[in-house]
Amino acid sequence: MFILSAFLLPLATSAHFLGRHDDAHSHSANKRLPDSWYQRDDHPVHGLFKRAPPTDGVNYPPVGSPTWSAAYPQGSPDPSKIPGEWRDALNAAVAAGKIPNIPQSSNTPGQNPTYPAGSNPNGDVVCSATYKCRNKNDIWDGPDGTIGISFDDGPQPVTDKLLSFLQTNHETATHFMIGVNILQFPNQFLSAFNMGGDIAVHTYTHPYMTTLSNEAIVAQLGWTMQLIHDSTGGRVPRFWRPPFGDSDNRVRAIAMEVFGMTTVIWNQDTEDWSLTTQGGTTLQAVNASMTQWINGPKSPGLIILEHELSDQSVGAFMSAYPLMKQKSWKTVSVAQLFNGLTPYQNSPGSNGPVTKAGILANNAASTNNTSNSAPAPSGSSTGSGSKPPSSSTGSTAPSRSPSPSPSPSQGPNAALTSSPMVHMTLLSILATLLFA
Repeated sequence: MFILSAFLLPLATSAHFLGRHDDAHSHSANKRLPDSWYQRDDHPVHGLFKRAPPTDGVNYPPVGSPTWSAAYPQGSPDPSKIPGEWRDALNAAVAAGKIPNIPQSSNTPGQNPTYPAGSNPNGDVVCSATYKCRNKNDIWDGPDGTIGISFDDGPQPVTDKLLSFLQTNHETATHFMIGVNILQFPNQFLSAFNMGGDIAVHTYTHPYMTTLSNEAIVAQLGWTMQLIHDSTGGRVPRFWRPPFGDSDNRVRAIAMEVFGMTTVIWNQDTEDWSLTTQGGTTLQAVNASMTQWINGPKSPGLIILEHELSDQSVGAFMSAYPLMKQKSWKTVSVAQLFNGLTPYQNSPGSNGPVTKAGILANNAASTNNTSNSAPAPSGSSTGSGSKPPSSSTGSTAPSRSPSPSPSPSQGPNAALTSSPMVHMTLLSILATLLFA
């Protein structure tokens, strides 16, 4: 008994330390739980205690639910039925002279949009990105030595395959998403967001934007932004990419002045969208182009147009990725290419704090355009980009400082570090073993 008492006495006095684990899973009376997680985001431990991304505090309908889907247009949004706040913001920007009076282009399938006689698409007035005119506030190139990763036209069923590859390789990407595709594939949308992907705007139904009226442009951008906002805990996208690269000074001004969004183009095009179309490109051609660009000069950095449309297009990126790393390119999501810019206007990312805000540029730090549900749905019917573009919204980016970490006593192991019952049970087991 003396031997047993001598053994149990020091054990009892230190029992309150049992259950505290360091990173090597050893027991120590001199260590305590860390104040915050220090493992990488892809570490398996995050799958055990994963929290939902922070939100702006508003209760939105669950993504994928009938209530959620019913709040948005089911097809091309009707410009005559855009919310009054959006129309007022557009009219105010026009009245202030911030939206150029450029005529709409016309489009013949298979050809570039054309402008009326007297409108030079490459001139300073129109500056059409389709004709490779570079507006100084657009993003075309990445920083030297950097490849900006992004994918258009999601979400799609193949998004799951892409996300798995990105996660395995500790990468994130900017996903320029189409509104109606988000409604059709909500699970893939949520997977991209919850994995840390940067969600950006690729319009609601993928039209040639320069062919649209001002109100139709607002409808295409506004409904996509509203859908993303309400489906990501209130985050307001900072970036958009025009379908077919079709933008001009009128379109980009509406995107910036009404919604605070920066236009992103590209400096290399794989044409991978046509891999599954008759007469389109081939995997061999895409691979050859990717190899040439990756082996080429590192100034400027690459922003390559790629799509999450098919197994072939996603496979082309997966095949090229090892060469990117072999050639020592820095790979980063397009939305995070430049210091000082964040993927969202009111949040640093999917895991960062969210400042409550509406989608309009002049509401970037207000609640005027944010509610528990979306507005009533409408009917269906020359710069290098080597530096961050300027913003005219006047909004202030939220702080990058992390949110306060929970106290160790409130963590998942709190019961183990403080429960007397656990300590007594362990002592009883040891005593039984000694007397056995």
